[in-house]
Amino acid sequence: MFVAASTQCYPELTPEEVTERLVDLQFTAVELALHERDGWLAPSEVLEDLDKATHQCRQTHRLDIAALSLEIEAEGEAFYDTFTACAKLAKALKVATLVIPSSELGTPFNEEIERLQKMVAIAEYEGCVAALKTQIGRMSQDPDNATVFCDHVKGLRLTLDPSAFIAGPHQGKSFDKVLPYVQHVHLRDTSKEHFQVRVGQGEVDYGKLIQQLAALKYNRALSVHMPPIEGFDHNSEMRKVRLLLESLL
Repeated sequence: MFVAASTQCYPELTPEEVTERLVDLQFTAVELALHERDGWLAPSEVLEDLDKATHQCRQTHRLDIAALSLEIEAEGEAFYDTFTACAKLAKALKVATLVIPSSELGTPFNEEIERLQKMVAIAEYEGCVAALKTQIGRMSQDPDNATVFCDHVKGLRLTLDPSAFIAGPHQGKSFDKVLPYVQHVHLRDTSKEHFQVRVGQGEVDYGKLIQQLAALKYNRALSVHMPPIEGFDHNSEMRKVRLLLESLL
């Protein structure tokens, strides 16, 4: 296992400034957010010019790329065209993991299964892994649903965000059942009342989680995924969580 950080930890900085800041904080790996609204690079830009996007994504100041996080706003066939372009980008960058959101609550189950099957097939064709993020307000907010999706869609894996199960509507429910499906991990500290709190003031048991993942031979990223909290020194919080996670590895 190794520690990484998402570019979303510094939403106010430019792409170049984000990677420079993470290097200054002694991170060695980065998760690039390819989000249409608030990303390091927009998925539509990847579709428009794959070569240009590949060049930009290689400008990471020697940070290894742990994963690409995707939020695509296109619909219908345009959605799959954009996802395919992002999968090709991952292949060009030699990145295995594509972090994807599940559909919003209320989406028919069979419809979501069909969507995930198409995405997994595209990802696998390009040599990548689609990893569904556990997320509040989405179908994956319930650990039972998350495992059912993986059981029904061969090749689908999970991006485990424990905060979804600590602060969400299913708080207190064991999420041990999702661990065998984990491809990637998002981390911050969380309480039952607040999705993000200062490092050390929440209920995320980092040590236990790392031990459980190690027992399953998980050897990929623990990706810090925490934007600034108003009124506190964000660089200090980022440094603190990096040192904490590295001390547990």
